[in-house]
Amino acid sequence: MGVGLGASRRCYLEQTYALPRTRGEVLVSETRKTLTSEQITALHDGLVIPAHPLALDENRKLDVRHQRALTRYYIASGAGGIAVGVHSTQFEIRDPGIRLFEPVLRLAAEEVDNAGLQKPFIRVAGVCGPTEQALEEAEIAAALGYDAVLLSMGGLTDWSETEILKRAQTIAEFMPVIGFYLQPSVGGRIFSFDFWRAFADIPNVVAIKIAPFNRYQTIDVVRAVCYSVRRDDIALYTGNDDNIVNDLLTTYRFIVEGVEVEKRIVGGLLGHWAVWTRKAVELLERIKQCRRNSLLDAEWLTLNAQITDSNAAIFDPVHQYAGCIPGIHEVLRRQGLLQGTWCLKAEETLSSGQAEEITRVCQDYPHLNDDEFVQSRLQEWLAET
Repeated sequence: MGVGLGASRRCYLEQTYALPRTRGEVLVSETRKTLTSEQITALHDGLVIPAHPLALDENRKLDVRHQRALTRYYIASGAGGIAVGVHSTQFEIRDPGIRLFEPVLRLAAEEVDNAGLQKPFIRVAGVCGPTEQALEEAEIAAALGYDAVLLSMGGLTDWSETEILKRAQTIAEFMPVIGFYLQPSVGGRIFSFDFWRAFADIPNVVAIKIAPFNRYQTIDVVRAVCYSVRRDDIALYTGNDDNIVNDLLTTYRFIVEGVEVEKRIVGGLLGHWAVWTRKAVELLERIKQCRRNSLLDAEWLTLNAQITDSNAAIFDPVHQYAGCIPGIHEVLRRQGLLQGTWCLKAEETLSSGQAEEITRVCQDYPHLNDDEFVQSRLQEWLAET
């Protein structure tokens, strides 16, 4: 629900953090990439955007066949986008001795092009590191046809909030930015309400992935966006794999300058949705119908707990998420979408008891998996082209 903007809310970005609204010639409109109107509409309606894993063979080399198959699976499942080069793709793809960032982004982009989709689809590239590195990665992504970047703020522990905002502004001057609030336990940090309010004010920030795995910090981001002059321009996406359904069903309501403002988390950009993606698409559609009908059955709370229990088996929080990526791989391996659970770091393997936990949740919640769908199309996705 939009309201008029009071003078006290204008240019909060500049007032609080003294950030410039321009940065030389980079701000020339011809050089800034933006989303199409159709993509913006789809983004705000809510999309399933899986965080794309990395397929490796037993020698820890890129498995092109299965990498392509994964992208085909996400497209066929009805996902509204993919996020490549993110945590689930393994940050080590950027290492000088590995150099898989560009090849992996290219493979996914080719499969999206080959699919000939008739609906909006958003290609998201993860970018990270200091400003120069993040901008270089954004340039690679843009050249490959990516639509937006998921801007990681991990690894910048000695940067001030002002410096991180300036970095975000620089990237947004080049292409659309999706902000990323990452939980501290896997390399993120806590940001203030004022930071997120200023972040939301940055032109060409199109969405924020909220993934602190913490209810207080989740509310901080939603409330901050509601206070921003750009609140209607920003789509909120859950990255809270531990609370997916509740995030998507909640209407957040705040009083801003005496006026009631509402905001929803409309979709998800999730590592959990890298598996059982067809069911995730069906889930989001059911949630949208529930929103339209304003009917909320208590069974939704049970379903949220079941999905969270499944995520615990896959993401391995009992071992501080050490088996998170191998857990995703194990589910995909069992379906035939990957050959194994190998990661670029040899020590990154399933934790003790994790495989048994994955078996348990698969048996306890068979309605959450899409095994039948995968088996009906697997050979098609694995076909060489």
